[in-house]
Amino acid sequence: MENKQLIKQGAEARVYSCKFLGRDTIVKERFSKKYRHPTLDQRINQKRLAQESKNMVKARQLGIDTPTLYHVDSSSGEIYMEHVHGITVKQFLMEQSKNRTSCTAEDNSSEEHTHSSTVLDLAEKVGENIAVLHSGNIIHGDLTTSNMLLRHAESTRLVMIDFGLSYVSTMVEDKAVDLYVLERAMLSTHPHSEPLFERLLLGYGKKMGKNATPILAKLEQVQQRGRKRSMIG
Repeated sequence: MENKQLIKQGAEARVYSCKFLGRDTIVKERFSKKYRHPTLDQRINQKRLAQESKNMVKARQLGIDTPTLYHVDSSSGEIYMEHVHGITVKQFLMEQSKNRTSCTAEDNSSEEHTHSSTVLDLAEKVGENIAVLHSGNIIHGDLTTSNMLLRHAESTRLVMIDFGLSYVSTMVEDKAVDLYVLERAMLSTHPHSEPLFERLLLGYGKKMGKNATPILAKLEQVQQRGRKRSMIG
């Protein structure tokens, strides 16, 4: 391993970039929590490491583009994977929004919050990818636009990343909550993203077929519970 550099520190792991066997590599290192008993801590980290790597591989087998897995070191809590060069979907949407705002300011258009066909098509593609995961009973657990990449900044080359909170479940509610987490993340990060989420659900429904019906019905219930919590505070 060469030129290891810290690029991100989260609550559960540190992320480094480096060269591994001559390839641009991302190393995700799960670190120990001092408040947990050492034996329990090791067991939890090893379990989560195994889940993450297993679900990444399974997602790839289902046809989802994920970083290629190079190496898993359970003793050090590290996953070595392909360094995908590109930008996050979050960055892409923010850039598109900035360009759109600039254009509408110049032409005084009343269509202030319309979205380009490129952005809408990307939202639909995100929905299709989530549907494939859910069809394989993979719950991502942390769906945000920061956890999706575009290879070489191309909107048609979507890569799903960060399966650190992923797990396997056949339950309709777990799949609905996965979608709800993304909806809340999009609304808090991307203003006027409601049409994007609607298009995302359209892609999800098309890909899932009739299996989407109970999930989307459950999503409505989850959304209602969320609104009630917001009103109560």
